[in-house]
Amino acid sequence: MIRIRPRWPLVLLLLAAAGTPLLAQGESAEELKAYVRAHYTKSEHRIPMRDGVELFTAVYAPNEPGDATYPILMFRTPYSVRPYGADRYRDSLGPTPDFAREKFIFVYQDVRGRYMSQGHFVNMRPHRARKRGPQDVDESTDTYDTIEWLLANVPRHNGKVGQWGISYPGFYTAAGMIDSHPALKAASPQAPIADWFWDDMHHHGAFVLPLAFTFFSSFGQPRPEPTTERAERIDLDTVDGYRFYLELGPLQNVNERYFKGEIDFWNQFIAHPNYDDFWQSRNLLPHLKNVKAAVMVVGGWFDAEDLYGPLKIYRAVERNNPGTFNMLVMGPWRHGGWARSDGRTLGTADFGFPTSAYYREHLILPFFKHFLKGEGELSLPEAVVFETGANRWRSFDAWPPENLRQAYLYPRAGGELAFDPPAGDGAEAFDEYVSDPHKPVPYTMNVTTRWEARYMTEDQRFAAWRPDVLVYEGPVLEDDVTLAGPLEAELWVSTSASDADWVVKLIDVHPGELPELEDQDSDEVDPARRALGGQQMLVRGEVIRGRFRDSYEHPKPFTPGEITRVRFELQDVLHTFKRGHRIMLHVQSTWFPLIDRNPQTYVPNVFKAEASDFVKATHRLYRSPAHPSRLKVGILE
Repeated sequence: MIRIRPRWPLVLLLLAAAGTPLLAQGESAEELKAYVRAHYTKSEHRIPMRDGVELFTAVYAPNEPGDATYPILMFRTPYSVRPYGADRYRDSLGPTPDFAREKFIFVYQDVRGRYMSQGHFVNMRPHRARKRGPQDVDESTDTYDTIEWLLANVPRHNGKVGQWGISYPGFYTAAGMIDSHPALKAASPQAPIADWFWDDMHHHGAFVLPLAFTFFSSFGQPRPEPTTERAERIDLDTVDGYRFYLELGPLQNVNERYFKGEIDFWNQFIAHPNYDDFWQSRNLLPHLKNVKAAVMVVGGWFDAEDLYGPLKIYRAVERNNPGTFNMLVMGPWRHGGWARSDGRTLGTADFGFPTSAYYREHLILPFFKHFLKGEGELSLPEAVVFETGANRWRSFDAWPPENLRQAYLYPRAGGELAFDPPAGDGAEAFDEYVSDPHKPVPYTMNVTTRWEARYMTEDQRFAAWRPDVLVYEGPVLEDDVTLAGPLEAELWVSTSASDADWVVKLIDVHPGELPELEDQDSDEVDPARRALGGQQMLVRGEVIRGRFRDSYEHPKPFTPGEITRVRFELQDVLHTFKRGHRIMLHVQSTWFPLIDRNPQTYVPNVFKAEASDFVKATHRLYRSPAHPSRLKVGILE
């Protein structure tokens, strides 16, 4: 086994429900804990599935006198339903603390093969579209069988069930909606994983190194028998992740130095570097059909782990289930931030007010109360989306909004950025830089061994100063410009090597002097506050491993010196660049250690690259009339 020392449990960082709950105004954690214990009775059960496997389940039922009935609200997780024991209670119940006082029957279940449940755990267990016998199980059938048992064995329910979950539990919620049990009336997948080649682990085929390494160092350890114990996370004996991962060298050293071949899913990374059947079978999106429950998909614009999942799951449910209530909520949050923070700030970004309160009071609680209790008139729109930059909630009848004007941002000569295509920049105008995998561009200035969640709003000036980052900046805006919906990069590039990554970042450049500081003496202003003047706030950034430019299943090398088109999606935004600001793009080829280093020598499997494969290369970005690199955007009229 891997020898590791106790550290702060990784799951607390991954899952909002396992962290400190966001309390109601004026309520202390101790008061909430005391309320749960006083007003609920806990029982523990082993619920049999159709193949005989029993899943450990904790039920918290209101102990109010009388014969009132309550809906069931279920949470299925691979991260433990602790504390175990009928006399030991959770500190909070439901998606937010408000739910405990509203009285539901709360159900928490260890999924198959995790903690106290029986069976074999499979990461992102593939959905079985055709089920012919009792051994054909998946997360949809486990959800169905659990609901069936609860309805038959838990007293004083009203016949209605809801389900919710954040992150991995968001995947279980989305999977549980498929072929919905008739009693499942409402589901809220939050920051859900949709496809693990895209969520968390890869971005357009580029490997998300610190997340995968840290997460699977504990979560990936085998569990031969049911247990209440959490696997301990590996101790790196450093806080400097940039240095650690650089000194780690090629990815093949992970097994040699740390995992010793004992982490099965890491071995799957090595065995499946491309989007083959292994990964495609873990794509939930094609299976999101026959969803009868009302759906509220929740995500965060600045979710460093699962931004892909909420947007894609919302669209898949919308496309495959006409007539089903299905809405999208996107706030200015990090991963799970709506449940464990007030949502006012993220890093240096300030959104003006506690955005999570609006979500709690006007969205998630009314949603479940309406569909599970029949309470309240529900007049929620198709999409409730936070507009960053302007810092306000917006409602739309569709997402993306229908009133978008397509436009393009073009890199131009002299580092300029314009909405007009290049005309006189030369027949084959280009900018070039040398990318050295031994000195990669950092993705954050914060010193950490984990993935830094705040990087998604971080000031990018540290990167703009690098010679291996191309910077293109537009003029000072005379009017507000609001971008909405998907972004798509179309780059015309060439390289002196046979492989390369391409990173595109959309940035909001703030005025050089903050208006509220203009009349203050410089000695009286907090230096950290003054530094915000001129900041380059990251709005959206994305990367593609160039070998996957034409196919994620069948990668291919670049031909050195040959001009090649690379296209990829950057995910959606709703952001206003205010009057007086500027729009900026960065283009680079390393983003470390968020993304592992591309050796820039094409090797069939990057997990087996040798140290000698890592070479410097000169990359060119073309900005000519014949090959106009550009970023496709939607402008909200």
